[in-house]
Amino acid sequence: MKIGLISLGCPKNLVDSEVMLGLAQQAGHELTQVASDADVLVVNTCAFIDSAKQESIDTILEMARHKTDGACRRLIVTGCMAERYRDELKKEIPEIDAVLGTGQVPEIVAAIAAGHPEGHRSGRGRSSDRPDIMPMTFYRPAQSPSSSPQLLPTYIYDADTPRLLATPKHYAYVKIAEGCDYKCAFCIIPKLRGKYRSRPHDSIVREAERLAARGVKELLLISQDTTFYGIDRGERGALARLLRALNRVDGLEWVRMLYLYPTTITDDVLDAMAESEKVCNYVDLPLQHASDAVLKRMKRPGTRASYEKLLHRIRARVPGVSLRTTFIVGFPGETEADYAELESFVQGVGFDHLGVFTYSHEEGTSAHGLTDDVATKTKVARQNRLMKLQQRIVRGAQKARIGQTVRMVVDGPAAEHELVLRARLEGQAPDIDPLVYLTECDPAEFTAGQFIEAEIVGSRGYDLLARPLLP
Repeated sequence: MKIGLISLGCPKNLVDSEVMLGLAQQAGHELTQVASDADVLVVNTCAFIDSAKQESIDTILEMARHKTDGACRRLIVTGCMAERYRDELKKEIPEIDAVLGTGQVPEIVAAIAAGHPEGHRSGRGRSSDRPDIMPMTFYRPAQSPSSSPQLLPTYIYDADTPRLLATPKHYAYVKIAEGCDYKCAFCIIPKLRGKYRSRPHDSIVREAERLAARGVKELLLISQDTTFYGIDRGERGALARLLRALNRVDGLEWVRMLYLYPTTITDDVLDAMAESEKVCNYVDLPLQHASDAVLKRMKRPGTRASYEKLLHRIRARVPGVSLRTTFIVGFPGETEADYAELESFVQGVGFDHLGVFTYSHEEGTSAHGLTDDVATKTKVARQNRLMKLQQRIVRGAQKARIGQTVRMVVDGPAAEHELVLRARLEGQAPDIDPLVYLTECDPAEFTAGQFIEAEIVGSRGYDLLARPLLP
């Protein structure tokens, strides 16, 4: 059958989607990017914040229309929203034929097979004679603190799992662990993804070698907390050893870590980053806030002083490192003084890349019960103020870069103009960070995944402008 899959949310979710596509292809199914042509449509959902949940619902409803207006015989919903709202989804959207949680990725093949023409019955919604492929045992998140203990997902893929990359050919995400053991007040992820579990070192290295053999130049290591890698297995120094091993993989050019955590960044990891030629001097460290009072209510470790000390240590041990972080404004009880502390912190540190989210109440989290919420208007105003501050910081840093010769990777043609190329520096991750736009060049002379030298000649907003330096 023809299978269409829509992946929503973060790169960690994207890896799950790639595994499902690989399993479907291995089972003999044809893949399509045209939803109206698909016999089976799969929506891999996100449910982290309100906007992500709304996007997931909108996408499910859009795909459901293909059951009457297109070729679709079966609609499958997977991922975090499926894990969190299994029964509600099946009740409110009867066009859904199967719901698979985060721990049921391998069951996608059985879910697809249940839509074979011989077993198909026409009509919308569930039918009494439609085969129900839902397993007898499934994982369901607790609905309240008084609920009975939940069965948490335990699945994680390995190097031998079929996987069809959905990223450009020259870079790929590699999930080195799954789940999370932290109890941040605003986060539902531990209930959706289970306890932290690291993949074996050899499995990750073998996957990296196979990806490099397929032409992948940049690996992006991801998990809920990448610097926690190996700690759950009692393996001291596991991440530093992994970085050094990946640095030796032939064919790779860059190895980039995302989603680090302030209490698990050790000196051996920073030393491995500084000493390994292929490991990017790039630290993605979501700090969430800088006011001690807000951090305590968020159940986040550390203080403003400890964060400043950590960032100084990172810059000292990894010269030229690029720092990326994210913050949440409007957490319950956040005062103007708390926000002013955050502004002062951002001004003092001077992050290379910064994202700001407004807090939203999420059921199932400990913060959901807090009543001293901040008005939406105030949240948005603080978000805008912090981003304007970041714009001024970036503008100054960009001016200082003009005239520099730097190494970058070409990602491909720019959507805005056919004679302009998109590229990235070592300090820029795909999709989340600004870009470098290459002008004064013939795009036909360059290929995606090519590493080149270029001169920075200007800037446009957060992005840089450059011209290639031909050998």
